[in-house]
Amino acid sequence: MSAVLISYDLNNPGQKYEKVIEAIKSLGDWIHILQSTWIVSTSLTSDAVRDKVKAQADDNDLILVVSITGDSYSGWLRQKSWDWLKKHV
Repeated sequence: MSAVLISYDLNNPGQKYEKVIEAIKSLGDWIHILQSTWIVSTSLTSDAVRDKVKAQADDNDLILVVSITGDSYSGWLRQKSWDWLKKHV
């Protein structure tokens, strides 16, 4: 398993938040870490994750998927988020 960061901008018209969120949650163990940013522990590649999320989005939406490795991360988050990262990354 590896972790991937998923971030998106859902643009007008459309904004299929529910379908995009369902697609993200179906990928594996997840955390909704910031408003439009999720991290998922999954066996899928970044390309496969992108394809599954993009299939539920509109053509004018923007999606970023980045593989996360190692223990080099920093920021200001809730303790729950740090605990999840320590467990999955």
